[in-house]
Amino acid sequence: MTPLLLESLPSSLLLLQQKAQRAWAQALQEQQITNPAWSENRYQEFIRVCTLSDFVLNQAVRDPQMLIDLVASGQLDRSLVPGEIRYQLSEHLLDCPDEASLHLHLRKYRNRQQVRIIWRDLMRQSELGETCRDLSAMADACTDLAYQWLYSQHCQQFGTPIGRYSKQPQHLVVLGMGKLGAYELNLSSDVDLIFSYPEGGETEGAKRSLDNQEFFTRLGQKLIKALDTITVDGFAFRVDMRLRPYGSSGPLVFSFIAIEQYYQNQGRDWERYAMIKARVVAGDQNAGASLLRILRPFVYRRYLDFSAIEALRSMKQLIQQEVRRKDMEDNIKLGSGGIREVEFIAQAFQLIHGGRDLSLQQRPLLNILDTLAAQGYMPSSDVTELKDAYRFLRYTEHALQAIADMQTQSLPDTPQEQIRLACIMGFDDWTTFLGQLMYWRKRIEHHFRGVIADPDEDEDDCIIGGEWLPVWEDTIAIDSIYRQLEDAGYADSKLAWQRIVQLREGSQVRAMQRLGRERLDAFMPRFLSQAVEHDNPDLVLERVLPLIEAVARRSAYLVLLTENPGVLLRVISLCAASPWIAEQLTRFPALLDELLNEGRLYSPPQAPELTAELREHLLRIPEEDVEQQMNALRHFKLAHRLRVAASEIAGTLPLMKVSDYLTWLAEAILEQVQHLVWNEMVRKHGLPKRLDGSPSELDFIVVGYGKLGGIELGHGSDLDLVFIYDCDPLAESDGPRPIDGAQFYTRMGQRIISMLTTRTTAGGLYDVDMRLRPSGDSGLLASSLSAFERYQEEHAWTWEHQALIRARVLVGSPKLAQEFNQVRLNILGRQRDLSTLREAVSEMRAKMRHNHGSKTTQGGLSPNAFNAEMPFDLKQDAGGIVDIEFMVQYAVLAWSWQYPQLVTYTDNIRILDGLAAENLFSAHHVRMLQEAYKAYRAAAHRLALQKQQGVVEGNLFVDERHSVMDVWQELGLSYL
Repeated sequence: MTPLLLESLPSSLLLLQQKAQRAWAQALQEQQITNPAWSENRYQEFIRVCTLSDFVLNQAVRDPQMLIDLVASGQLDRSLVPGEIRYQLSEHLLDCPDEASLHLHLRKYRNRQQVRIIWRDLMRQSELGETCRDLSAMADACTDLAYQWLYSQHCQQFGTPIGRYSKQPQHLVVLGMGKLGAYELNLSSDVDLIFSYPEGGETEGAKRSLDNQEFFTRLGQKLIKALDTITVDGFAFRVDMRLRPYGSSGPLVFSFIAIEQYYQNQGRDWERYAMIKARVVAGDQNAGASLLRILRPFVYRRYLDFSAIEALRSMKQLIQQEVRRKDMEDNIKLGSGGIREVEFIAQAFQLIHGGRDLSLQQRPLLNILDTLAAQGYMPSSDVTELKDAYRFLRYTEHALQAIADMQTQSLPDTPQEQIRLACIMGFDDWTTFLGQLMYWRKRIEHHFRGVIADPDEDEDDCIIGGEWLPVWEDTIAIDSIYRQLEDAGYADSKLAWQRIVQLREGSQVRAMQRLGRERLDAFMPRFLSQAVEHDNPDLVLERVLPLIEAVARRSAYLVLLTENPGVLLRVISLCAASPWIAEQLTRFPALLDELLNEGRLYSPPQAPELTAELREHLLRIPEEDVEQQMNALRHFKLAHRLRVAASEIAGTLPLMKVSDYLTWLAEAILEQVQHLVWNEMVRKHGLPKRLDGSPSELDFIVVGYGKLGGIELGHGSDLDLVFIYDCDPLAESDGPRPIDGAQFYTRMGQRIISMLTTRTTAGGLYDVDMRLRPSGDSGLLASSLSAFERYQEEHAWTWEHQALIRARVLVGSPKLAQEFNQVRLNILGRQRDLSTLREAVSEMRAKMRHNHGSKTTQGGLSPNAFNAEMPFDLKQDAGGIVDIEFMVQYAVLAWSWQYPQLVTYTDNIRILDGLAAENLFSAHHVRMLQEAYKAYRAAAHRLALQKQQGVVEGNLFVDERHSVMDVWQELGLSYL
C-alpha cells in the first residue's frame, strides 16, 4: 500500500507521521504479515491515529495481528451494545488455568479495547459519554470477572465463607468510587475501590477454616494484583484503595457493620463527597444495594446541609495550596477553572439538597447539571455553559492521555506535544487552542466562585456586621450596648438586648457543640447588621430570634443563612411582614430551602405543574416506604403554601389567585394520596367487583365541599370531603385478603383521612371534615352514588342542598364524576316553594349567626341596625361573607329549575355572574356583592397571615355591610 500524506495533519507532525508509517511497515515485515487489505481511507485513519497516539502505535507494532483483527471485526465503526464488553471478556477468560493466564488475558483484552476506544475518540466517532461508558464498562468487566474467577479458586482452597447469622454463602462487595462509580472513567484513570462483605463468620468445606475477614482480605489482595500488577503486557487498571475507611492505614476489607459504624461515627466531609458516586462494580450486587442504602443517610442529610459548602471550600483550598506548591496551574483537572471545580459545583448542590430532593441523588455529572437547571437551582444558561466547558476539558484530558496512555492532566511544555494536542482537539495551532481552553476555564472559575466562594472573601478581610460582634459577645459596657441599639433604630433597646441575651444564654445555645457555636458567632453579627436595615428592627428580633434558636442545634441552617445573604434578607422581610410565616419557618426550618431561589419563591406553579412536580417527587420513593411518602407530601404542601403566602405579601398574587393556588395544591395532594391508597388497598385486597361481576378500576371519587369545592381555600382552611363509590357492595374483592366492596371503599376513605391528618415530624397535611356526607357523623364514611342520590332526594335538609351547590368532584373516576354531576344537577334543579325556601334559609342563617357571630345585631331589629363601634366578624356577622353566600345559594335553589346553567360553577363570583346574565340580580347588585365579597376575603387572608381572627373594627366596611343587608332584605330573607 502506498503511504499517503495526510493533508489534515499539521506539517510539524510530518516526522511523527513518517515514523508511524515506517514502524508499521517494519512490524508487518518482521512478523511476516501480508499488508492488510485496507482501503486508503482506513489506512489514512490508522496512520492519523498512530501519529497522534504513541500508545496505539506501540500496541500495533507489538501485536499487528491484534490491530488487523480489530479492524476486521468492524468494532471501530460502531458503538458497542450494553453488556458486549463483559461478554467478550468472559469468552477470553473461559480457558484460564492459573492466575498468570488470568493476568495475561485481562491485559491483552484491555489493550485491544483501549486501542479501539482511543481510535474512535481521536477520530471523533464516539461522543464523550460513549468513551467514558466504554472505559467504565471495561473496568467493571475486568474487576467483576477477575473477582469471580479468584473467588472460585479461593473457595476451592480455603472453603466457602458463610455468614455467622444468615448461614448463607458470603460474597465480596466491590464499590467503585469517583469516575468509575459515575461511569465517567477517563482514558488512563485509576479505579478507586472499597471492599466490603455482609457479615462475619468462617469458611466451610476446607480442612482449615478461615475467618471471613481473612478470606476476603486475601481475595482482595489477589484482585488488586490481577488488575494492577505491571507485566510485559502492561496492566489492566491501576487500583487505588485510599478512599476506604482509615485510608492506607486501615484494613483492606470491612464488614457491613464495621463500615456503617465508621461512617456514622468518624466519616468526614470529604468522604461524603466521595461516596456520592459510589456504585457496586463487582461482587454481590444485591448485598451491595443494601450497603448503599445503609450508607445513604451519611451522604444525603434529610435537612438542608449548607455545611457542605464549607467542606468543599476547604477541600478546594487544600487542592489550590498543592497546585501552587507543585506549580500545577497547567493541570486542567486540579488547577483554577478545572474539571474538579465543575464537579464541586454539582456536588455542592447534591450534598446540600440531595437528602430532600431525590432527583439530585445521581452519579453522572452531566445528568446532575441538567437536573440543576430543570429544578431551578441554577439558570439554564449557566448550566449550558458549564456543560460545554466540562466537555471541552474532558476531551482535552482524553487527548492528553491518549498520546501515551499516561495518567496526566497537565498541559505539555514542548512544541511538538503542544501541536499534537491542539491537532487532536481540532485546532490549527497551539495559541488558538490555548485561548479557547483559557476561556472555558475562566467561565468555570466564575461559576465556581458563585457557588463555592466565601461571601466574605471580597470584603478586604472585614467581617460583615463586625460592629455588632462586641454586642453579641457582650464585651462592651451595657450602656454602650443600649446606646448602639438606640442609635441603630431600636424603639426599646432594653427589650432588644434582653431578647439577644435570652438567645445567647438559652439552653439550646448552651448545648451547642463547638463547631455549631462558631457558626452562630459568625452568623449573629451579620444578622444584627441586617436587622437594623429594616424599618422595624424590634419586630425583626421578636420574630426571627425564635427561628435562630430553633435551628441552633442544627447549625447547617445557620451556614445556609450566612452563605446566602439574599436568603437572610428574605427571612427578615417575610417574618417581619407575617408572624404566620415566621412561625412556619421556626416550626419547619427545612422551608428555608424555598427562599434560596427568589424567582421561584414568588412564582408559584400552575395546577398541571404542581401535579407533575408532586408526582415526580413520589415516583422516586419506594412504594412501600409510607413514612417517606407522608413526609414528602407534607413538605411539598408546606413549601408551596409558603410560596403562595410570600407571593401574597409581595403583591405578586391577587386574592383570587391565592385561593386558586391553595385549592390546586390541595387537589394535587389529594390526587396523589388517593393514588397511593388505591395501590395499597389493591396490593392487600385485590380489586373490588362491579355489579356485573367485572373488576372495578377505581370507581371512586373525592368530592370537595365548602371553600375547597368553591375554589376559595385560605391558608388555614380544612377540607370538607365526601367519598362516593360505585361497585357491588356485597361482592368480595379478588385479592389475597378479600373484603366486600362497601368495606373496601370505606377502608380506602379511612386510609385517605389518615394520610391527610396524621401528624409527622413535618406536621399534618389537612384537617378533614366529613360532616357533610349523608346523615353526617352518623352516616357511612363512603356512600354508593345511588345511596347518595336517594339521601339527597328523600332525607336531605335545605342547608344540605345549599352545601351541594359548592360541591365539586376533585379526583377520581371520570365516569363516576360525570354521573355525580348529573345527580347534583337533578337535585339542585328541582322546583321549590319560594316562601318555604326563604324561611329555611333565613332560619339556618340565624342559627349560624347566633352560634358563631359577634352578635352586633339583635333578632327583631332592622337589618341595618348594627353597632359600628362593635367588632365586625367578616364571615358570620350580618352583612358579611355568609350573608352573600346564603343569598347566592338561595338564588340557585330558587331559580336553577328554570336556569340550569346556574349550577355549572361552584364559586360565588361566577354564580353571581350567571345571576346577572339572566337578570335575576341587577348588574349593580352583582358588582357590589362581588366587590364586597372579595374585600372581605382579602381582609380575612391578611388577618390569617398575621395570625389573627377574621374580625375587624366595626367602623370598617360599613357601606359594604349596609349594601349586602339591603339586598338580603330585597330577596325577602330575614335575620329572624
